Amino acid sequence: MRALSGGIDFGTSNSTAGFMENGQPRLIELERGEVTMPSAVFFNFEDNRTYFGRSAISCYTENAEGRLLRALKSVLGSSLIHEKTRIKAHSIAFSDIIGSFLHFLKDSLETNLGGPVDNIVLGRPVQFVDDNPEADRRAQDELEKAAQRRGFKHIEFQFEPIAAALDYEQQVSGEELALIVDIGGGTSDFSVVRVSSERAKQADRKDDILASHGVHIGGTDFDRLLSIAHLMPELGYRTLTKDGKRQLPAGYYIDLATWQRIHMLYTNKAMTDLRQIRYEAAQPELVERMIDVVSNRQGHAAVAEVERAKIALTDLTESAIELPLTEEKLHLPVTRDELNDAIRVTVERVQKAVSETLVNAGIGPERITALFLTGGSSAIPLLRESVLGMLPAASVVEGDMFGSVGRGLALDAGRRFGV
Repeated sequence: MRALSGGIDFGTSNSTAGFMENGQPRLIELERGEVTMPSAVFFNFEDNRTYFGRSAISCYTENAEGRLLRALKSVLGSSLIHEKTRIKAHSIAFSDIIGSFLHFLKDSLETNLGGPVDNIVLGRPVQFVDDNPEADRRAQDELEKAAQRRGFKHIEFQFEPIAAALDYEQQVSGEELALIVDIGGGTSDFSVVRVSSERAKQADRKDDILASHGVHIGGTDFDRLLSIAHLMPELGYRTLTKDGKRQLPAGYYIDLATWQRIHMLYTNKAMTDLRQIRYEAAQPELVERMIDVVSNRQGHAAVAEVERAKIALTDLTESAIELPLTEEKLHLPVTRDELNDAIRVTVERVQKAVSETLVNAGIGPERITALFLTGGSSAIPLLRESVLGMLPAASVVEGDMFGSVGRGLALDAGRRFGV
């Protein structure tokens, strides 16, 4: 049986997989009725099974005993990739956990295609790690090795914004000079690309890519900033010690607000430290809330609730962060203006990266005719308005926030492998 090919968008927050069918890219259902799947893994200690995507999150929210891991892509290129995490009686390397998720995606592709998928194009951010080419190379190598160990034989990589451009090109009638902005869960990527229906027929598109750039900023960063600004102070963050001479240690609060660091709180040492912090606190009742969240392993639930409030503020001017505790339920109103205040400096970093991309392309902002937005966090009003305000001649093209990259990778797989 001949080897088949496909594309996989392994994202920090969400993932997709697709292939070419009758000359068109098609994303497969990874879960019932859903082509987009949360990049989540849950090790269930009760039935000793591993769950992925929405099933993983459901196990966690239904309080099954086990371990939830999210934002796994964020460990690529970092020292964490070589570390192991405790799963019941075993220690499992983060690289192997990433591999198990890729294996699930591979199985899903093979079920849809009816044969072995040996050829794959994997999406990657323009920079896994900002301004560190060596760490960036290691990150891609680590992802490639994880894919190889799960049975992929021929692996190619494509920048995620370029994949989004390939998808966007399917709907272009004339020629555009497009800025592709892909704001994912962990990175923001930008490319300036010439797109047209005629150019789409060409196999080699190197000359049409004027510049690509990226920064390690994404949706999980906006979640973290909103959490630090509005939830963590209610758990004791930046409050004082009894003597009024210093603030309480911030480290554990930062961990609780950061998806990929939450598991570090679930240790005996962390709990011992938190109890000591409570003893030293001028407002111990706030730290008691923090202890409640950690002892009941509700860290991921807390961050998910912050994310939900952030998403709601896309369409609403006011939402709320709600966090059930043992003795009370926190209800923290948050407005869009307060979200903007929390993320403004980070949005300015995105604007700076856009400017650098245009400089690298050797063009002025007035020459961009289309702004193609993809990635879940591209919906944040402040971010959209800030980027569009830089491009006086550009019209906004609404892409599939979660599917454009995956379809573009499927197109690229068809172009590279021909099957």
